[in-house]
Amino acid sequence: MKWTITKQQEGMLVRNYLHSVRAFSRSMVKVVKFDGAILLNEEPVSVKARLKEGDVLELHFPAEERGPHLHPVDRPIVVLYEDADVLVLHKPAGLATIPSIHHLEDTLSNRIISYYNKKNISYTVHVVTRLDVDTSGIVLIAKHRLAHSILSSKQEKGEIRRTYKAIVTGALADRKGTITAPIGRNYDSLIERKVTPDGREAITHYKVEVETQDYSLVDVRLETGRTHQIRVHFSYLGHPLLGDDLYGGKRDLIERQALHCTSLVFPHPMSGEEIRVNSGMPEDMAGLIRDKREICKEG
Repeated sequence: MKWTITKQQEGMLVRNYLHSVRAFSRSMVKVVKFDGAILLNEEPVSVKARLKEGDVLELHFPAEERGPHLHPVDRPIVVLYEDADVLVLHKPAGLATIPSIHHLEDTLSNRIISYYNKKNISYTVHVVTRLDVDTSGIVLIAKHRLAHSILSSKQEKGEIRRTYKAIVTGALADRKGTITAPIGRNYDSLIERKVTPDGREAITHYKVEVETQDYSLVDVRLETGRTHQIRVHFSYLGHPLLGDDLYGGKRDLIERQALHCTSLVFPHPMSGEEIRVNSGMPEDMAGLIRDKREICKEG
């Protein structure tokens, strides 16, 4: 990374410049300070060096290490957007985002490593927005640790926005609304979550797009990002997602939870430019709505 200091930035310490101008986290500054290199006009300096207009500040990051389970799997990925700093992909249902005890071989991350190897990209995989195994749609990947640090901070501030399509059981009482109910662990299960007074704040906005005799297509926007939030909230309302047997949905029409991330809007970690990416509904969900079109009432 290399930047030329402007008149407005003159007098700042290197560490302050990195924090306030380049949105470096404290941990990221420590990585460069202790394991990388900081050069000012090609000379090594500390983070306490003071900047002048016209100075060239250059950072060298340490090499990134890949985890032991991130071996390459040569299977296709669908790239929706890519540049030097970020990678936005479509994840199909049934594919885990990262390796786990239940998914050690073929995951989206393993496929990304194979893709990186083919393109001589030396980074590891930094997942910014993760989807459950059986949820399909858009996943945001930071290519390097700096982009990951910045995007993680943006995500905590609510500056990364995702929209989903879900097909829920039955017809909701209100065609548009907000579900505000805290979500925490269900300690009787290793993976299940539930609405509980001692849970973390969770807010879900929704709008019914199509309503049939048996189920509804809902546009969903998250204000918070709790584990299984959409699935838990609609189950809490008594309208579990089709196919979501963990939270009361039936699998007679679809063999996975009917949930797809359709849009992503995020500020680029380096330029700040707003990036928008869209992904249409997969056939297993779109077909359910199309098959009921003769009794659908458009929202």
